Amino acid sequence: MMDVERSSLCNCVVNFLLEENYLLTAFELLHELLDDGRDAQAIRLKEFFSDPSHFPPDQISRYNSLRVLDPQSLLEEKEAIEEKLALCEYELRLAQEDIVKLKTELQRKEDLTQDKSSEPSVSNHVNHAPEIHRQKRDAPFSDLGPLKANERKDLNCAVKEYLLVAGYRLTAMTFYEEVTDQNLDVWEKSPASVPDALRHYYYQYLSSTSEAAEEKISMIRENDSLKEANESLNHEKLCLMKNKELAECQINALTKSLEATQKDLKDKENLTQDLKQALENQRKELNDCRAEITSLKMHIEGSSSLQNPVAANLDSTQSQAIESYKEEIKSLQMEIERLKAEKTNISDLVDSSCGDKESIQTEEKVVEMDENRTQISHHIEPAEVVDSNTLVMPVQTFDNSTPKPEENLPESIMNPSNSTDGFPDGRNLSQQEEKPPSEDSRLHLNSENLGSEPVPENMGLATIQILADALPKIVPYVLINHREELLPLIMCAIERHPDSSTRDSLTHTLFNLIKRPDEQQRRIIMDACVNLAKNVGEMRTETELLPQCWEQINHTYEERRLLVAQSCGELAEFVRPEIRDSLILSIVQQLIEDPATVVREAAAHNLALFLPLFPLMDKYFKVEELMFQLACDPSGVVVETTLKELLPAIINWGNKLDHILRVLLSHILGSAQRCPPLSGVEGSAESHLRVLGEQERWNLDVSLRMLAKLLPFIHQKAIETCPFSSVSDSNGTLLSSSILELYAGGHVEWPAFEWVHVDCFSGLLQLACLLPQKEDNLRIRMTKFLLAVSECFGDSYLIHIMLPVFLIAIGDDADLTFFPPNIHSRIKGLRPRTAVAERLAILGVLPLLLAGVLGSPGKRQQLADYLRKLLLEGATKESRSTTHNMDIVNAVRFLCTFEEHHGMIFNILWEMVVSSNIEMKISAANILKVIVPYIDAKVASTHVLPALITLGSDQNLNVKYASIDAFGAVAQHFKNDMIVDKIRVQMDAFLEDGSLEATIAVVRSLVIFQLTNTPVSSTDVMRRRQRANAFCEAIRALDATADLSANSIRDFLLPTIQNLLKDPDALDPAHKEALEIILKERSGGTFEALSKVMGAHLGIASSVTSFFGEGGLLGKKEITESPTEPVEALQSAASPAAAEDTRFMRIMRVTDMLRGKGKNPEETHQNQ
Repeated sequence: MMDVERSSLCNCVVNFLLEENYLLTAFELLHELLDDGRDAQAIRLKEFFSDPSHFPPDQISRYNSLRVLDPQSLLEEKEAIEEKLALCEYELRLAQEDIVKLKTELQRKEDLTQDKSSEPSVSNHVNHAPEIHRQKRDAPFSDLGPLKANERKDLNCAVKEYLLVAGYRLTAMTFYEEVTDQNLDVWEKSPASVPDALRHYYYQYLSSTSEAAEEKISMIRENDSLKEANESLNHEKLCLMKNKELAECQINALTKSLEATQKDLKDKENLTQDLKQALENQRKELNDCRAEITSLKMHIEGSSSLQNPVAANLDSTQSQAIESYKEEIKSLQMEIERLKAEKTNISDLVDSSCGDKESIQTEEKVVEMDENRTQISHHIEPAEVVDSNTLVMPVQTFDNSTPKPEENLPESIMNPSNSTDGFPDGRNLSQQEEKPPSEDSRLHLNSENLGSEPVPENMGLATIQILADALPKIVPYVLINHREELLPLIMCAIERHPDSSTRDSLTHTLFNLIKRPDEQQRRIIMDACVNLAKNVGEMRTETELLPQCWEQINHTYEERRLLVAQSCGELAEFVRPEIRDSLILSIVQQLIEDPATVVREAAAHNLALFLPLFPLMDKYFKVEELMFQLACDPSGVVVETTLKELLPAIINWGNKLDHILRVLLSHILGSAQRCPPLSGVEGSAESHLRVLGEQERWNLDVSLRMLAKLLPFIHQKAIETCPFSSVSDSNGTLLSSSILELYAGGHVEWPAFEWVHVDCFSGLLQLACLLPQKEDNLRIRMTKFLLAVSECFGDSYLIHIMLPVFLIAIGDDADLTFFPPNIHSRIKGLRPRTAVAERLAILGVLPLLLAGVLGSPGKRQQLADYLRKLLLEGATKESRSTTHNMDIVNAVRFLCTFEEHHGMIFNILWEMVVSSNIEMKISAANILKVIVPYIDAKVASTHVLPALITLGSDQNLNVKYASIDAFGAVAQHFKNDMIVDKIRVQMDAFLEDGSLEATIAVVRSLVIFQLTNTPVSSTDVMRRRQRANAFCEAIRALDATADLSANSIRDFLLPTIQNLLKDPDALDPAHKEALEIILKERSGGTFEALSKVMGAHLGIASSVTSFFGEGGLLGKKEITESPTEPVEALQSAASPAAAEDTRFMRIMRVTDMLRGKGKNPEETHQNQ
C-alpha cells in the first residue's frame, strides 16, 4: 500500500512540475528516480526530456558550450547574497506584520458583507441547486483557470516540502533556485499551511467524490462571483416576491373554485346515496314478494288433497295471483333499469368532478368510493335468492360504472374484500342461493355494520410498521438455515417504510441475517440486495445499502467481508456513475489489503465486474496499480483470478495495452536487477547473475504468466493495426513473408508489431542473462512464451524475425533482410561484445534459442542440425575452454526438460560416443550425466547405459573417469535390479584396473550418491554396523596410504568422518578413536571449525546426513554384536598386491551398498 501511495504522490509532483514549467527541478527528479531504481515513475519524465520537439539537439549542444562558473565565484556571490538576505529578512518581517494587520481588517469587512448577502444567496442556491450540480458534474477538473499567487505559493511550498521529506535534496535545491519570484522558506499561516501538506492534499482528494472535489474547487471561485451577483439577486428577489403575490392570488381563486366543486360533488354524492337507498327498498319489496310467492306455493301444495271443484277454483285463483306477481316483477325490473340509467348519468358526473380535483384529493375520494362500493356489494348479496339471470347484468353494470380503487391505491393498502366486489361471473351469486333466510339476514346486518365503519387510510402503512417492529425480534429465534425465508418480508419493510432510521436498522438486519453465511446463503442475500436496489433507486442504494457495505468491511469474519466484496460488484450497476469510481472503488481498494485470501480473490473478481461501468478514464492508473498489486499477491488463487478476469477487463475498458506492457517489462527487469549478485568479484560472469529470493522469484513467475496472457491481445492489436492490406492466410491471423517484406521496407510504422521483437525480446534476453543456472522454472516459463509467440505469428515470423534476434544475441551471424533499416542498430546491439557477455549469452540465451525458438514443432530438423553443429563441430575447436563446454552441456540439459526432444538428443549423443575425438566423448559423458534426472528407467537402460559402457571401455583415462561419474548419476536415480547389475559389473571392471584415480572416482561416484539416495531401514542393526565398519576401515586405509588433495579432504573425507561420528553406538570403539584422530589431523582445528567448513559446503554434508543421521541407515541406536569378520573396504584398492579373496569381498561390499535398498533385513541376514 505504501508503494502505491508513494507512486501516486510522485506522479502528482511530476504533473505539477511539468505543468508549471519547472524543468530543472523535473530533470533533477528524473535522475534521482533513476538512481533509486524507480523506473516506472520515471517513464513520463524520460519521454518528455527525450522529445526533440521540447529540447532540440542544436540548442542542447549550444548550452553545453557555455562556460561553467568556478566554485570561488559562486562562493563570493553566495556571501553577497547572504548579506542582502539578512536585510531582506528584516524588511520581510516588517512587511509580514503589516500584511497580518491588513488581512485581519479585510477579513472583518468580508464577514460583514457575507452576513448581509447570506439570505439572498441561500434562496438562490436552493432554486438553482440542480443546475449548479449538473454544471459541476459536467465540468472537467482541468477547467480551473490560471493559478493565483497564493495558490502557486501553497503548491510550491508543498512540493518543496515533499521533495525534502522524500530525500530528493538535489531536486529540492534546483526547485528552490528555479522559483525566483517567491520565498519558499516562509509559508504564511493559512488553511493550506499544514505539515506534510502534499499528502494531506492527496488524502483529502481521495476521501471525497469527484463531485465533492469539484464543488470545493468551484466554491472558491463562486465566492468571488457571489459578491458581484448580490445586487442582481436582490432584484430577482423582488421579482419573485411579485410573482409570489400573483401566485397566491391564483391559489386563492383556485381554492374557492375547489370548494365550490367539492360542495357540488358532495351534493351529487348525497343524491347517489338516496338512489342507493331507493334501490335497497325496491330489493326489500322484491324479497317480500318472493316470500309471499313461496308461501302461496306451500299453501297450494298443502291444499292439493281437497275436492276437484275447490282445486280448480284454487288453481284459477293461484294463476291470477301469479300473473299479478309477474306484472309486479316486470315493473320492478323496469324501475331497476331506470335507476341504472340514472346511476350511469350520476357516475359520469362524479367522474368528471373527480377529474377536476384529481391532482389534489385523489386518494381521499378513492377511499370513499371504495367504502361505498363495499356497502353496495354487501347489500346486493341478500337479494340473490331471485333467479340469477334476472339480476346479474344490472348489478354487474352498476358495479363497473363505479371507479375501481385498484387503479389508484397501492396493492399494500387495498381492502382484500374488494377483489370480489365486481362479481365477474354468477358463481358467487349462485352459491348464496342455498343459504337460509336467517343467514342472509345476518350477512345483511354485517354488511351494514361494515359499511358504517370507515376503512383507515394508512392500513398498509400500519401493516408495514408492525412488520418493521416485529422482524428484529423474530429473526434471532429463527433457525439459521431458514432465515432466508424472511428475506421477502425484510425487503418489503425496507422498501416501503417511511422512516429512514428504521430502514437503516432493517438493512443492517439484512446484511447480518446470518452470522457466517456460506456461498449459497451469500448468493441468496445478494440477490435480495440486488432486487432491493432495483426497486428503491440510485439515491437510496447509495445512502442505505452502500453504508452497510462500508460498516462490514472490517468485520471479524471473512464470510461477511466476502459479502461486502460481492455487493460491490453487483450493486455498482444501481448507483450513480460518480459513486462507482469513488466510494465503491475505495471499498474494493481496502478489500485488496484484506488478510484473507478468499476476500482478496473476491475483490479482484468484483473489480473486474464493475470496471466496465466506470464512466470516465481518470481512475485508470489507480486501477492499473491495483491490478499489479493483486498480480503480485502471494496467493496463487488471487493471481489466477487477476490474470484470468481482471487483466482482460482492464484492457477492454482502458484500451491502454501499450502502457501495461511498458510497466510490465519494467517490473520484470526491476525485480531481477534489485536482487544481490551471485558473486562479488567484479568482471566475472557470476557478478552479473542474481540470487533471487522467494518473493522476487514469485513476482517474476507471475509477470511472465501475465505477459503470456497478454500475448493474444498483442497479436490482435498487431493484426488490427497492420498498415498493409493483404494477409497471407484465410483467417487473417498469421503473417506471411510478403507482409514481412513490406514491413522491412521501412516506409510505414507498425509500432504494435515492432514492440514484440524490439522491446519484448530485448527485455527477455536481459532477464535471461540475469538468471543463474538453477532457475529452470523461469526459463521454462519464458520458453513457453516464445513457443506461443511463434504459434500466434506463424512460421514466417519465426524464421525471419525471431531466429535472427536470438542468433545475434548469442554471437552468431543472422540475416536481417526482413528488418527495417531503422532498427538494425538496435538488433545488432544485442550481440555480446566481451568475453563475459559471451558466456552470459551461452548461459542464458542459448537454452531459450534451443528450446523456445528452434524447439518449435515445425523446426525440429533445424534444431537437430544446429545442435549437431554445436556439439560435434564445436568440440573439435581447441580454443574452447572447459567452462564453455560445461555451459553448452547445461543448455542441452535444459533442452532435455522437454521430453519431445529426447530422441533427437540421444541420436546426436551416440554420434559423439562413437567418435574418435576425446573431447567429444568427454562431453558426451558429461551430457549423459546431467540428463539422467529427466529420463525414465527404460530410456536409461536402453540408451544411457549402453553409451556409458562404451565410454567406460575407452582406453583414454579421462573418458573413463568421466563415464564413472555418469554411472554414479545413474545409480543415484535408478534402483531396479537390471540397472544395478549393469553398474556393478562395470564398477567391478574399474576397480580391477587397480588405478588409484579410478578407485577414488568409484568411491566418489558410488559412496556419495549412495549416501544421498539409499534410505535403509534403521532396524537392520547388523547391516548398519557392517557398513560403518567398512567405511571406517576404508577411511583409515586412505588416510594411511593415499596422498589426498585438499579439495578431496574437504569435500569427501571430512564430511564422511563427521557423519560417522554422529552415531557412535554403531562404531567400534577402536574405529571411533581412530576417526577422531584423523579428523583432528586432517581438519587442522576443532570440531566446531569443521562444522563451519561443512556448513559452507554445497550439499555434501546434508547428503551424508540423510544416510547416517536420524532415521537413516546408521540413525537407529541398538546394541547388537559386531560381525566377526571385519571388512577391509578400500584397503585393497590402495594396495594392488592384496589377495584376490580380499579384493572380491571389497567389490561385493561396495556394490552391495548400491543394491541395499532392494533387499530387506531378513534377506541380508540370511546371505551373511
